[in-house]
Amino acid sequence: MTEATTDATEATTDAAGVTSDAAGVTTDVAGVTTDETPQARDDQQLGDAGSRLSTAPTEEPNLPALGVVGWVRWFWRQLTSMRVALLLLLLLSLGAIPGSLIPQTGVDPTQVELFRQKHETLAPVYDKLGLFNVYSSVWFSAIYILLFVSLIGCIVPRTWQFVGQLRSRPPGAPRRLTRLPAYTTWRTQTEPEQVREAALALMGRRRFRAHVSGDAVAAEKGYLRELGNLVFHVALIVMLIAFAWGQLFRYEGNKLILEGGGFSNTLTQYDDFKSGNLFAADDLDPFSFTLKDFNGTYEPTGPNRGTPRTFEAHLTYSEGAYGAEKTTTIKVNEPLEIDGSKIYLVSHGYAPILTVKDARGNVVMDHEAVPLLPQDAMVTSSGAVKVMDGYRNAKGEKEQLGFNAWFLPTYGGKGTTMVSQFPAPLNPMLALSAYHGDLGVDAGFPQSVYQLDKRNLEEFKDPDGELFKEQLAVGDTMTLPNGAGTVTFEGVTEWAGFQVTEQPASGWALAGSLAAILGLAASLFVQRRRVWVRAVRGADGVTVVEMAGLGRSESAKVPEELGDLAAVLYAQAPGAPDSEPADLDPESTAPESTDPQSTAPEPTGLESTAPEPTEPGTSEPGTRDTPGTHDTPDTHEAPDPHHHAAAPAERAEQK
Repeated sequence: MTEATTDATEATTDAAGVTSDAAGVTTDVAGVTTDETPQARDDQQLGDAGSRLSTAPTEEPNLPALGVVGWVRWFWRQLTSMRVALLLLLLLSLGAIPGSLIPQTGVDPTQVELFRQKHETLAPVYDKLGLFNVYSSVWFSAIYILLFVSLIGCIVPRTWQFVGQLRSRPPGAPRRLTRLPAYTTWRTQTEPEQVREAALALMGRRRFRAHVSGDAVAAEKGYLRELGNLVFHVALIVMLIAFAWGQLFRYEGNKLILEGGGFSNTLTQYDDFKSGNLFAADDLDPFSFTLKDFNGTYEPTGPNRGTPRTFEAHLTYSEGAYGAEKTTTIKVNEPLEIDGSKIYLVSHGYAPILTVKDARGNVVMDHEAVPLLPQDAMVTSSGAVKVMDGYRNAKGEKEQLGFNAWFLPTYGGKGTTMVSQFPAPLNPMLALSAYHGDLGVDAGFPQSVYQLDKRNLEEFKDPDGELFKEQLAVGDTMTLPNGAGTVTFEGVTEWAGFQVTEQPASGWALAGSLAAILGLAASLFVQRRRVWVRAVRGADGVTVVEMAGLGRSESAKVPEELGDLAAVLYAQAPGAPDSEPADLDPESTAPESTDPQSTAPEPTGLESTAPEPTEPGTSEPGTRDTPGTHDTPDTHEAPDPHHHAAAPAERAEQK
């Protein structure tokens, strides 16, 4: 791969082999070399060494050729580019916002109808835009599908390319190592073969993939970066598939159960039910359970008085139609899992037990518990009591009774506000206001069991002509005006609210999110880099050692690592005591160099990266250790190789 096809994010001024004007190399708009000078061939060789540091697709700045095939190819390249994938991901996130702010037909159709009634002008616009069904709308599906295609079209070729890189060896050293951003050199009396053997062993201990290529050792490290990048994108696809699968086949239902009451997992048993577009009633897992007892405890004193300490629901349940009965306890955030369904404890409240008699003394409601809904943290509750069948008034006419109910688990006494003082039923009090007439339950329209429809109801009046109402303690009886009947407050029981959910592929979504985090961390914190060590015999018989490093992006880590490696290798191949700066030009000692420009002096500043080595000190040779261990360079008075491995920014200033 020439420098013209090198990934733009990887190329640096030094690494890409860009030549000066003096070299006589001309480039066109696309950056492709247009002459075939030896210097250009040198640059292309450096481009080969600097290529394949990532699997990012090559971008072609030119417009496609005329014709359908050219435009299709151009569109495909744009669609599978990373910036388009990020744009589609952003659009998908923005598109999900209306789904959380606007009522959705698949989630709560009642709220959608209320929205239509309140916003007669805006609702038709939302209908045309599909905002009442965001996740099944055409535009949201289009973004979703395009994101899938973009990610898959980007990942598949990059995966094959990465596999090819793993199977191949690191590229050989370029002709001019001085062009690389991190570089150092010295002369030694050690034989070139021994230097290369020591360098190969050193790279192996530092976990580089290394081999001898010609007169140099080529080593590469940091493949985990590209692997993490691929894992991140694959994990993103897994998360999207898991999310789509879960939304299509999920279901969620709520059920309020009184102590002693039971539940069977069928559609008719739920108080409310929501499901995905591909859900079928046959997908419900067969099970049933009974709420034996609910236990709730609260902080009795202190600043946290009334704060719940424990919420526990004791159940007996069975799996399947003829499963054995088992017992269990469900706590908050500790659901019961049966097959793929999870049963959560989500709410709790009280249900006053009432007995209602008509004007003739006939019992029309016998010790029936009426659940009320909590209104605050102290479980002050409200609701409605409806007597729909069997009641006759003083005239013997059939009617229906309705009561607005207000329940306080702990009543503070007369003169206090109608607010409970504590969540536990320490001093229960029930306040009722009475109505009679038609409750509207037979009109064919759904209505809440916790509210009265007063359009066809009349108030019972007290002697002052006001709405008839009374406060009842446990055991008290309220006598309705004009001998219309009685209501007795028999006691209190508790109820628990359960949510039954099944979210398919949730485990895959979790695994995908964890893999995405790990992959992203690897792609951000691991750097792909290469190191070359060339050892050749100079014209005077002294071995010239060159070391150079190249990373995917400019970073201080490559020069630092190269300096560390050079220090260890220098201890095994110490500098020659009679070396002179003029002899340090590697181009003058490279035996294979026939390029006329090879004898020309290096560009200004490159010579400053190779100061004259001095006599090594009394340091001991570097010791060999086991693979994977980190070598600590020995202290010596020879020139510090870190000095030669100049940072990219410094070399740019020198050039």
